Amino acid sequence: MRKTPARTVEEYLAALPEAQRAALERVRRAVRDAAPEAEEVISYRMPGYRYKGMLVYFAAFEDHLSFFGAGKGLVKTFSEELEPFDVSGSTIRFSVEHPLPAALVKKMVKARVRENESRVKLKQKKERG
Repeated sequence: MRKTPARTVEEYLAALPEAQRAALERVRRAVRDAAPEAEEVISYRMPGYRYKGMLVYFAAFEDHLSFFGAGKGLVKTFSEELEPFDVSGSTIRFSVEHPLPAALVKKMVKARVRENESRVKLKQKKERG
């Protein structure tokens, strides 16, 4: 793993062992497919995606991979599909051997996009009075 923080998602992924990099590249593609307008950022030293606020993050650790930011509501909504994974709060832990399915990532990201859009619309409505 890198000793200095990555400045881009490419740098972050390039520093990972091949198997972790491949698993997170699949997550990255799924996020980008689900939210093509999202901005890719490094935040809290991990890849993240921003669209009308933060959407999701993912990261590699020594013994697992994680997907962050689904939110407790979405974790509950997708609880059956998430059963095979270690879920704590809004963090979903998975492994190279048991990856997070791209279809599930896409559904969660699209739901987060809708949440962020709704939050922004509500805020704008309140500001208008």
